[in-house]
Amino acid sequence: MKKFFIALIRIYQLFISPLKTPSCRFYPTCSHYAMQAVEKHGVVKGLWLAMIRISKCHPFHPGGYDPV
Repeated sequence: MKKFFIALIRIYQLFISPLKTPSCRFYPTCSHYAMQAVEKHGVVKGLWLAMIRISKCHPFHPGGYDPV
């Protein structure tokens, strides 16, 4: 299950992300953060952490360095 979600994130990184302008306010980027969170914490907690992170990625948040 973990490999499946990591593959989905990787597909996003390779095929969808290059079509958009770089806009992530964080380092590592939100997709890299999601991949690391799933690898480190498993699918359920990793995706939950990724959703929280993505919800903070907007122009009114300062962003910055935010490791898993």
